[in-house]
Amino acid sequence: MINLRNIAIIAHVDHGKTTLVDALLRQSKTELKKELASGNLIMDTNELEKERGITIFSKNASVIWKGTKINIIDTPGHADFGGEVERVLSMVDGSLLLVDAQEGPMPQTRFVLKQALKLKHKIIVVINKVDKQNARIDFARNRIFDLFVELGADETTAFFPTIYTVAKDGKAGLTPKIEDMTDISPVFETILKEVPPPAADPDKPLQMLISNITYDTHKGRIGIGKIQSGKINFGQEVMHIKTTGEQQKKLVSSISTFVGLERVDIKEAEAGDIIAVSGISDVTIGETIADVKNPIALPPLRVEEPTIRMTFAVNSSPHAGKEGKFKTSSQLRSRLYKELETDVALKVEDTDKGEWIVSGRGELHLAIFIERMRREDYEFQVGRPQVITKIGANGQKLAPYEEVFVEVPQEYSGVVMQKMGARHAELVDMKTEENTAFFEFIISTRELFGYRSELITDTKGTGVINTLFLEYRPETPTAYSRANGSLVAHESGVTKTYGLVNAQERGVIFVGPGQQVYKGQVIGKNARLEDIPVNVCKEKHLTNMRSKGEDVSASLNAVTKMDLEDALEYINDEELVEVTPKNIRIRKIILDKLEERRKISQGQK
Repeated sequence: MINLRNIAIIAHVDHGKTTLVDALLRQSKTELKKELASGNLIMDTNELEKERGITIFSKNASVIWKGTKINIIDTPGHADFGGEVERVLSMVDGSLLLVDAQEGPMPQTRFVLKQALKLKHKIIVVINKVDKQNARIDFARNRIFDLFVELGADETTAFFPTIYTVAKDGKAGLTPKIEDMTDISPVFETILKEVPPPAADPDKPLQMLISNITYDTHKGRIGIGKIQSGKINFGQEVMHIKTTGEQQKKLVSSISTFVGLERVDIKEAEAGDIIAVSGISDVTIGETIADVKNPIALPPLRVEEPTIRMTFAVNSSPHAGKEGKFKTSSQLRSRLYKELETDVALKVEDTDKGEWIVSGRGELHLAIFIERMRREDYEFQVGRPQVITKIGANGQKLAPYEEVFVEVPQEYSGVVMQKMGARHAELVDMKTEENTAFFEFIISTRELFGYRSELITDTKGTGVINTLFLEYRPETPTAYSRANGSLVAHESGVTKTYGLVNAQERGVIFVGPGQQVYKGQVIGKNARLEDIPVNVCKEKHLTNMRSKGEDVSASLNAVTKMDLEDALEYINDEELVEVTPKNIRIRKIILDKLEERRKISQGQK
């Protein structure tokens, strides 16, 4: 049996997971492609990941250290991508829990650690960024211990081995003294010492659970997973057991193992290793590849249910079909259902209106999916995010609630309390450390919609907010509603500076001069509650009269650009977000209310 360790790296967003993996790959002398050898972050290969600086998709890599192969999985740190975390943790036997030395364990740390403890993983704590000027190493270590205890860890698990690192410099040590650190080898040595080899028997019948899916233009669909028992050979006949229980015989056309970041073809693999298998054209996540003579299915992967849903539809605006390559209902439907093959936390349902209800783990989960589709040249429209309710045992309607953690400079603590109070949030904890206020609230997911952008505005960009799904609770009868109406384009045309200057007296403008708009498009936020039609295509009529000081004061304020997440947070139930490869627009569902009323009155007659 091969000498092997399987580990995952888990952490809160931006605590340095991907940077640490890079250091491990480089210092293990792993061969890298030329274009990666000089780069900063090898594992962030997705365009969106590079832009946002977060891990969205889990990735496999492996290194050899002193004759032992170490399979490493870099996992997302955001709870909205928990579906990724839950399924990849099933492939490993231990986890490196990475924590920022200044911030300590954060809300998402709790989420990923909870999943790892459920699977009884051996946890190695890595306190990163110990070189920070404001590093609080003892604080971080004590908070981590408290978190282990809160999550019900047993005595052996709670007394965790600890490593201190400066991942960006590729240094680590068993003590926080930076001057004693030379390289990253203490991480490798601790993994070999603390993480057990996979408990897998190569002599038993073959069992392999598919935990991830990828695609190759030559090999087709590829299933990635850990061999739980037995061996698998190139050209072998195997039994494909679907989640429904249906069984089909298939022929393995290739087997690949991970060497560095690459998949390398091999002839045989045995229990404990994480491999990629092709030849099973319809394989999907959660299914089992088993021995033909003794086919036994492994327990399917279970992930938490979605809490947010949105309605997707074909674009019906006056600009429909002008900016996207894929815009028909069949193309859109095909893309939505294709995503289900690789995202176990997503759900898609058809409606009788020719639309689709897409459910996910949170606003960010769905927003990232929408952004990916947009960059793939899809054009469509989406409605406001809605919470998914349940009916309890006593027939009571239940809604999702979240824990919200807010960190702001102390001077802004009053506005945070005011805004969260208006949203019926329950204050659980509040404390102040070094002029920074920390709040913990419990709030209905529905009432939290739109608060992120408000916090950024209220705190001039200094506020930090993290959320974590808590539980389903009885739904409250009242809900927070948006305190602003919209400025709606009165007619179609090209925006003019003169029209925009007049409109900005009413509120905040989303579009600049020279942009094509249509009647019913939301071009700004009204300072008052009601919607107001505005003519932003209006030009100043020229006269042959001049007056002293004319037009001196007429200037256009800075335009507020609404990106996808801003738009999704802003819209109400009467509005949609139009998504195209070139533009994000907000529009009214009914573009011309007068025309709609006229049709209704005629229909009643």
